[in-house]
Amino acid sequence: MKKYIYTLVAVVLFFSCGQNNQYEIPTDENGNIIWTGVSSTTTTGISSIDNSFTVTATFATAKVGDVMKVELLQLQTPPDGGTTKQLLPLANTQKEVTVGNDMKASVSYTRDQANLNEVGDYVVVVFNGATDYAKQRVDMVNAMTVSKPTASGKEIEVARTAEVAYFNVRVTPKEGTFTGNVAVRRKNGTDGTWIDVAGSPYSGDDQPYLVPIAGTDFIAENDTMFYTFTATQGSYQEVIESTVIVRDPYFYLKKSATLALGTSSAGRDLLVNGTVPANDPMAMIAVEGSLILKGGSTYLSSGKTIQFVPSTTALYALNNSNTAIAEFESGTPSDTLDPISGQGVYIFKAVTGPNPADVYYGMIMVTGVIPNQSVSFEYRIGNQYAHLSVVR
Repeated sequence: MKKYIYTLVAVVLFFSCGQNNQYEIPTDENGNIIWTGVSSTTTTGISSIDNSFTVTATFATAKVGDVMKVELLQLQTPPDGGTTKQLLPLANTQKEVTVGNDMKASVSYTRDQANLNEVGDYVVVVFNGATDYAKQRVDMVNAMTVSKPTASGKEIEVARTAEVAYFNVRVTPKEGTFTGNVAVRRKNGTDGTWIDVAGSPYSGDDQPYLVPIAGTDFIAENDTMFYTFTATQGSYQEVIESTVIVRDPYFYLKKSATLALGTSSAGRDLLVNGTVPANDPMAMIAVEGSLILKGGSTYLSSGKTIQFVPSTTALYALNNSNTAIAEFESGTPSDTLDPISGQGVYIFKAVTGPNPADVYYGMIMVTGVIPNQSVSFEYRIGNQYAHLSVVR
């Protein structure tokens, strides 16, 4: 009996509470609950060389024709005291916009109105109406990007050679296309003189702008080059600074390999560090009949070559391609490499075609030998920027 009394009391309490807290739930003509969405916003954004931005709000519960009050909030010190900045209304930014038939309303502000002066500044745009609300943060961002020096699509460390690498410069304002120009200057060393880079200023639609840099731009006494990139559009500018340190010429890639005698991995394509049989056309180096390394038979029969000159572990560790090449040219090249001779380090020269870019210098350091089975080695390769599109 107590069980039924408790149940009855619970039902009474349930209905009593419901009567004291009545909320109207919106329904359609069939009595189904109408689930409303959440307002959303989009913005054109603003960059350092733009004059204005627009924010569009799409409302969920407002009605066509509703008037929305809009204002900007920005981090400010409270006028009544305190040192911690707060998001507060920005003076003279109050506007009114009307919700259209598409349930959208847009508002625009200039950078001066929004007090946006440099990259990183931001405001919050707030829409307030009788039945809906929306907000959007707008940050001032960079219009210009400057890559590190690149060659053959890869970022590189600039070497003291006559080869040319390029900074890739793009300018993408938020308002339309870039109609200004980019001026580029450089100076070698802190006490150097600023000069215009060849081709500066850069302009037009053909981006990225390719700004050249070569190792021969550096004088012997200074290994540091300072650059400024200045994008100008109308009365606005953005400046990016960059520093490049040149290094002695070097072999770009270091790889490791193992050649197993009498197997499908008896050869190696040194350009891509690919395992191939000894008689494969791409077997730049191979073991056939013994563990003496040489060019693969089919590789050599096609007119390609590879030769070796003994060297030292110290030169291998130095990784100076100019020094290695000079030592090769002054040495006595051999068509074979004995992995257990000397320090097990060799400079090689491989020629795969008639063009200057088809000549590959590198170094090999033997790291292990299993008699009558295999030879393991580490190698460096790639001494021209042009090689970067081939070796990997």
